[in-house]
Amino acid sequence: MGIPTTHIDAKSKDEIAKTVLMPGDPLRAKYIADNFLEDVTQFNHTRGMLGFTGYYKGKRISVMGSGMGIPSSLIYFNELFRFYDVECIIRIGTAGSMQENINLRDLVIATSACSDSSINEAVFGKYHFSTTPDFNLMLKAYETSKELGLNTHFEQVLSADQFYDDMPKEISDNLVQYGIACVEMETYGLYSIAKKLGKKALGIFTISDSLVTGETDSAENRQTAYTNMMKLALEIAE
Repeated sequence: MGIPTTHIDAKSKDEIAKTVLMPGDPLRAKYIADNFLEDVTQFNHTRGMLGFTGYYKGKRISVMGSGMGIPSSLIYFNELFRFYDVECIIRIGTAGSMQENINLRDLVIATSACSDSSINEAVFGKYHFSTTPDFNLMLKAYETSKELGLNTHFEQVLSADQFYDDMPKEISDNLVQYGIACVEMETYGLYSIAKKLGKKALGIFTISDSLVTGETDSAENRQTAYTNMMKLALEIAE
């Protein structure tokens, strides 16, 4: 495959920065470009998956939607890493808390991700591959989060294959007991492909729902109000 790819309009590698911030929602990508970046150009609108490149404090950064779930997001992760020479993807998304001490609007950074996805079964057989982020990027996020005074948890996350999942209570209880912080839908795929290709990746999440209390945030807030997560990602972008 050459460029532009099937799913990305950019006609040159130069249109996309080496670091890409990726929310699931393309409107969140537009919000970040409109409110945080300067000298912005749009490089993608295929299938409504908006992508922009601009500057934050002198750093050239791109931001682009990924869609929901591992199958959708892996298309974009692959094409950005393989064909546009992107070196780092920082996922910025929402997640549902699975722990009593992780509250609405808290941040979670994924120290690893487990999943019910079968994407790695053909590669590793009976061995369950443990997906992890780039350590130096995670350390930078830890230090920057402390400097910004953010309430951030560094824990393992669950990347679920289904949004509406009737998970048996016994399994849910086990996940909680073993310390899974929250559930989202893409990080296991991101960490897997980044490791395979020797790239950098990190998952940062804002808690938008609590599976413990039943609280949930509005759709508007999910698009525009999670600025702490956005600022943290922009600050650590290289």
